[in-house]
Amino acid sequence: MTRFQTHRHFAAPPDAVFAALADPARLARWWGPDGRHYANESVFETVDAPDRVVIRHLNHPHFRLTITLTDHPSGGQPGTRVDWEQVFDSADVAAAVQAVVVPANEQNLDRWQAEVAAQKPTGRD
Repeated sequence: MTRFQTHRHFAAPPDAVFAALADPARLARWWGPDGRHYANESVFETVDAPDRVVIRHLNHPHFRLTITLTDHPSGGQPGTRVDWEQVFDSADVAAAVQAVVVPANEQNLDRWQAEVAAQKPTGRD
């Protein structure tokens, strides 16, 4: 097995970060969009809102993605540490897709972070 791990700090509480993962319309805005359709098949194995989601990718390449959200305020402001761990069943397959997967994971986190920031309440009515 081979793992690719990354993490990010979001300037929002875990429930706000999770909301952008749980809402299909919001998820579609940040998860892997590049204008093309990919025939991916996945199943959500675990959903422990708002702390953890485990997704199993069923078609090639086979992997399990665990996303963990941890309350992590910073400077007196709400915050969430997002840990993204992708474990591939085959080290050979992981090596073959690493050049695509690693930057794609970072791009997903960039878009997720932007989606959460765009939904922050302004405090104005």
